[in-house]
Amino acid sequence: MQDQLERLPVPVPVPAKPVTSKPAAAYPAYRLPEPLAELLSKLPPYPASWLFVQGLNRLLAPQLPDDVRRSLEGRSLRLRLLDAGIAFDFEWQGTVFVAERYADVPHLCIAASVHDLMLLARRQEDPDTLFFSRRLSLEGDTELGLLFKNTLDAIALPPFDLQALKPRRVLAYLCDLAAREG
Repeated sequence: MQDQLERLPVPVPVPAKPVTSKPAAAYPAYRLPEPLAELLSKLPPYPASWLFVQGLNRLLAPQLPDDVRRSLEGRSLRLRLLDAGIAFDFEWQGTVFVAERYADVPHLCIAASVHDLMLLARRQEDPDTLFFSRRLSLEGDTELGLLFKNTLDAIALPPFDLQALKPRRVLAYLCDLAAREG
């Protein structure tokens, strides 16, 4: 009997496919080209964080509910673009996100590839799928991580449009913001 069992073919486990609204083939594994990633990794962190929060303030800040704003107040956040080798440090202060220069560990660090973050921003992938397939990492304050995930799920943002970050549009937004404040 043991001899017969040893001769039976051993089934090869098939990896589970991620649950998405589109077939996995529609989202090839994408990484930034090495020369571009190397160039981006050499950028100084603070100006890059400042530019990043201008986009956040334009696209995300107006959509945040008051309870989320209160929960984010003064909490340090870091977004790491793994394949680009850069990170953006920021926090919520009053009515806007503000770029910061952290030396310590932030309250929450969100990390993924540029491609996966774009899929998330464009609502082509959900945070749970990316997290459980280990393509999105949340490190630090668990409660803040859940707030991040639940906020992304609940906010009725239109799909992320790269056109909104064209230099001319960002400059017009900054000029309008400066005119309202001052």
